[in-house]
Amino acid sequence: MALEVIMPKAGVDMTEGQIVQWNKKVGEFVKEGEVLLEIMTDKVSMELEAEEDGYLIAILKGDGETVPVTEVIGYLGEEGENIPTAGAAAPEASPAPAAASASNDDNKSDDAYDIVVIGGGPAGYVSAIKAAQLGGKVALVEKSELGGTCLNRGCIPTKTYLHNAEIIENIGHAANRGIIIENPSFSVDMDKVLETKNKVVNTLVGGVAGLLRSYGVDVHKGIGTITKDKNVLVNGSELLETKKIILAGGSKVSKINVPGMESPLVMTSDDILDMNEVPESLVIIGGGVVGIELGQAFMTFGSKVTVIEMMDCIVPAMDAEVSKNLRLILERKGMTILTDTKLQEIIEEDGKLRIKVEGKDDIIANKALLSIGRVPDLEGIGDVEFELDRGRIKVNEYMETSVPGIYAPGDINGTKMLAHAAFRMGEVAAENALKGNHAVAKLNLTPAAIYTLPEVAAVGLTEEQAREKYDVQIGKFNFAANGRAIASDAAQGFVKVIADKKYGEVLGVHIIGPAAAELINEASTIIEMEITVEEMLKTIHGHPTFSEVMYEAFADVLGLAVHSPKKK
Repeated sequence: MALEVIMPKAGVDMTEGQIVQWNKKVGEFVKEGEVLLEIMTDKVSMELEAEEDGYLIAILKGDGETVPVTEVIGYLGEEGENIPTAGAAAPEASPAPAAASASNDDNKSDDAYDIVVIGGGPAGYVSAIKAAQLGGKVALVEKSELGGTCLNRGCIPTKTYLHNAEIIENIGHAANRGIIIENPSFSVDMDKVLETKNKVVNTLVGGVAGLLRSYGVDVHKGIGTITKDKNVLVNGSELLETKKIILAGGSKVSKINVPGMESPLVMTSDDILDMNEVPESLVIIGGGVVGIELGQAFMTFGSKVTVIEMMDCIVPAMDAEVSKNLRLILERKGMTILTDTKLQEIIEEDGKLRIKVEGKDDIIANKALLSIGRVPDLEGIGDVEFELDRGRIKVNEYMETSVPGIYAPGDINGTKMLAHAAFRMGEVAAENALKGNHAVAKLNLTPAAIYTLPEVAAVGLTEEQAREKYDVQIGKFNFAANGRAIASDAAQGFVKVIADKKYGEVLGVHIIGPAAAELINEASTIIEMEITVEEMLKTIHGHPTFSEVMYEAFADVLGLAVHSPKKK
């Protein structure tokens, strides 16, 4: 299918652009990244590069013409592909995906559900509500708890623990701020911590159940599996007839084949959140997001924490400079971090664990946490064969699987294993299942956060990724120069902005510091709306706020940060 070449929106104020000249003629082959044409706006002249290899098969707008943003100006495609010539209306998107989806409606009775959703996690319950909002008759099947991993064993419980850790850290700062607490020693009552965590979780689970009821979604408790004729079987006995299926089975804890891993003293991220003690020593196997978050929580509660990570850094998906700074901060607080370290064996002896690692002394610990990530939960597949990629269900941009009429949003497709990405994928899946394939889930600008103290957050490309494709310029501003941060005893970290030197396009933003998980949403909006560095600097940020650091980091890209010393 031909690829549209459109007039880009190179900035929030841009409404049209003038084509200076096409650098290629119709019929010529163009490689990905090669300059197709030059355009000019009232602010900037720029080159438009090909997004993929192909032949220039049509030019709809010629040299000198002024064209509104997002209008189609040409097409790339296969040699000889038939596309309307200049002046003709742009072709409609191929109806094939929607037609294929409709095939699952065949031979279904009038009483059939429009959609049955398998899984009540972030992708599943959002899919169900969205489908009901669009007028669908919807059922949802959940085998354990509504809300899925995020609400019951992930995002929410861990943040409850980390807030406790934040309170403890604030107590440590109290005396320096003139707040005298008599007998300042503390202990952690894990039974009370669990009670609080469960209260938070139950409140939110009840909220999800209430939402589903309010939209008329039928909820079935049990294991849902797909039958050969594309219906859903609950617990092997109750049959739900349906026109479309959304398989949102989520994910489960990933395991590794290391001797001794079966010891009851080795917990998963599911288990540790029900532990009613603070172990004297805790080894975290895996230095990713969950391991680092729980490691910090228990370290603050009083455990001696050691992290074992095979890679050369912790949270390896993050920008290298951010990862390095987070490690330094955690080590200063007392965490032991071993990177480039391979786990060999776990031996249970005398009620403790002896953990053998390659090239280092054995580690003795009371408990260990296996935290090496999660893998898709494929239990709901049933009798249908899907195209898989390393254990993940493959989906297209519409969230539809290789089986027409069955969609798979969320962790089960392994694209972006984040709850907020699952929300969006769930909405897209529901809309396409009911209305035909047209909505697309753009996930490349999904923000990510780590809720350590201080927080870490990121959106877009890391510096390492950006330098592979662009001539970049970097802006950075430290929280140590921010009034709100200093006043709050939160002056660690920085905001880092990565921009394309040629056009001022923002490629990535990375934060380590207070409120990073909140601040990153502004950065995500800036990149999504294609706001340039110069345009961002026209905004006014409140004072005193942490967000001023974001503004100053953008200004620093151009060497204009007012609250930074003059660069030599």
